[in-house]
Amino acid sequence: MSKTDFDDVERGDGIELGKPVKVHRYSGGARINHWITAISLVLLALSGLAMFHPSLFFLSGLFGGGQWTRAIHPWIGVVLFFSFLGLFVRFWSANLWKREDSQWLAHANDVISGNEEKLPEVGKYNAGQKLVFWSMSLLIIILIVSGVMIWNEYFGSYTSINQQRWALLVHSMAAVAAICVWIVHVYAAIWVKGTINAMTRGTVTGGWAWRHHRKWLRELTSKQKVKQGGSKPAA
Repeated sequence: MSKTDFDDVERGDGIELGKPVKVHRYSGGARINHWITAISLVLLALSGLAMFHPSLFFLSGLFGGGQWTRAIHPWIGVVLFFSFLGLFVRFWSANLWKREDSQWLAHANDVISGNEEKLPEVGKYNAGQKLVFWSMSLLIIILIVSGVMIWNEYFGSYTSINQQRWALLVHSMAAVAAICVWIVHVYAAIWVKGTINAMTRGTVTGGWAWRHHRKWLRELTSKQKVKQGGSKPAA
């Protein structure tokens, strides 16, 4: 088999036989990377909202006041950028769009209704997860570029007042969009029972993988058989 036969299988993915069968979905490094990104995004949302409107200024108390909020916010943005960059490097290939993803979207009503038996088999990520991944990738690029343009302490001399005004508008719009995408992501993770375990323990049950990501499980099973070569089990 060629490498493309396993294009949804990532390093660290594996099957652990037992009752129930455990499927390793995320490594420890991937989970740490994810939670650093998630925490950074929440802190950015709270500190950003504190500066967005006077009625939300009370949120600045979480960061030690208005001045500290303004000072800390861009640095958290830097952490988010590099943390998400790590996620992007890890997961971009498994998030490439495939034919079954368009078919999955065409059955959106069945997704909402929970009629998963009518859905096409998908790889490690379904179309909804891929849309979240690529949307957030684009939005974070927009946020970091516009954020640098309005970071007066270090880059104020490189942009005009008019450019900063436009950058602030774009930054605010992208931030609102990113918060909306994040809400959808969290809701979906809670809605699909068993998903949270994947990012806390790193594993899912074999039944969960079969129901939600059957193509990925098939590829993983085939790859594990190829690696074992019919001799001794993989360590």
